Amino acid sequence: RATGFMDEVCYSGSGSATTQAHNLGVVPELMIVKTRSTTSNWPVYSASIAATESLFLDDPSAAVSISNGYWNNTTATDSVFTLGSANATNGSGRTFIAYLFATLAGVSKVGSYTGTGSDLNVDCGFTAGARFILIKRTDSAGDWYTYDSVRGISASNDPYLLLNTTAAEVTNTDYIDPLNAGFTVTSTAPAGLNASGGSYIFLSIA
Repeated sequence: RATGFMDEVCYSGSGSATTQAHNLGVVPELMIVKTRSTTSNWPVYSASIAATESLFLDDPSAAVSISNGYWNNTTATDSVFTLGSANATNGSGRTFIAYLFATLAGVSKVGSYTGTGSDLNVDCGFTAGARFILIKRTDSAGDWYTYDSVRGISASNDPYLLLNTTAAEVTNTDYIDPLNAGFTVTSTAPAGLNASGGSYIFLSIA
């Protein structure tokens, strides 16, 4: 936990639309929610898509509209986030954990970009590059790509994991490159990372 960067909230579901307090100190730009008491998806809220939609950390699908309102069609604020009646975010009698992230200058960047199909520099406002990168396509199906500097972010091959699968890491591709201000998505990256005109969200940590 760190004010302005990341907060963790545990709560119990009510089954009815409600608000849940948090201590992030700023408006959350990315939230990942998981019920702890039963099997369920991992709904993901992103400020880059409509509050009527959700992504799922365990699913490569594009952002989808949720009729019973995972987020009650309401944008999060600097003090609360809103929950609808959906079992996956607010089921009665269930217990939940929520991870909230935001942009903190020089520390983290939650943002979005439009793919070009060519080398694409993503400026995160850093000075020594990103050490953790999570990317998801939102307008079409695409995996949750995860990179980190422990396994390697270099100008050559960069190992990655897909959070929505149980597959082993892939080590023989060069889909991202280091950039002092953030990171570069290369022209060789697949549609899940850099299709021309594609919409993507990301979380990066310096």
